[in-house]
Amino acid sequence: MADTPTRDATGTEPLLDRRFAWRGREVAWTAFGSGPPLVLCHGTPWSSWLWEPYARALAAEFTVHLWDMPGYGASSKDPAHDVDLGTQGELFADLLEHWRPAWSDGADGADGSSAAGGGVPLPHVVAHDYGGAVSLRAALLHGARYASLCLVDVVALRPWGSPYFSLVREHADVFAAVPAAVHRGALEAYVRTAAHRPLREEHLAALVGPWTGQAGQAALYRQIAQADERYTAELEPLLGGLDVPVRVLWGEEDTWIPPDRARRLADAIPGADARLLPGAGHLVQLDAPVALAVELQRWLSANR
Repeated sequence: MADTPTRDATGTEPLLDRRFAWRGREVAWTAFGSGPPLVLCHGTPWSSWLWEPYARALAAEFTVHLWDMPGYGASSKDPAHDVDLGTQGELFADLLEHWRPAWSDGADGADGSSAAGGGVPLPHVVAHDYGGAVSLRAALLHGARYASLCLVDVVALRPWGSPYFSLVREHADVFAAVPAAVHRGALEAYVRTAAHRPLREEHLAALVGPWTGQAGQAALYRQIAQADERYTAELEPLLGGLDVPVRVLWGEEDTWIPPDRARRLADAIPGADARLLPGAGHLVQLDAPVALAVELQRWLSANR
């Protein structure tokens, strides 16, 4: 399971140093900290890099798991492998099962406690963007169980996808063939629109880095080409059966997935509530880091 440490998107330090093999794919992941298990799920076109500062801060109270979906970040990007939301949801359920023994015996810092008392603890899950659909499908279609679920600017309700995303999806082969410099310029412009505040250059470089080079460029357009609203259409009628504490957080200035989805999503899930974060767009982790950190800490502490 151990492997040569994978460097983060900036290339400066090891981040995901373990591997989970699943149907020919390799999922890069890591875990650190002590306490109940907490899993952070990224979206598209992002990676676990976006959650790393939060993971390190929360590791004082939780055993935090970071991972990259296949086709993303440091995980495998084999062109033959599907990377759609259906595949990712099924994989996530299996990945959680792979981690369960460590939560039971206290490995990786897990203390073995459970909100219900005794037994294997259930993980807290925090999901952003595509990670929302992935975690919801894992729970509603594949039997995954959580201690709590926090959904941050997630893909869950139709319609979803920015106008540029939809354009690329319809012409993925064309975009995949553009020169590298043109691709990078378009990608940087696209990523900038996810933030409400100007992105720092080092943050922009970290976000676009995994999608550059021949393999990265092909992987980006492959996953966009496989984006399909049928995967959220399947879960929408099941949301009323979700029996886990749920909080919905949303950037008030999100132009990728408008904030009206926050209330719609919370209304569809029994007992869920929604909170908007002022001054934040879709990349709420970078737009409003303090506000998001406070919200996550309060939510997780209330559901330990």
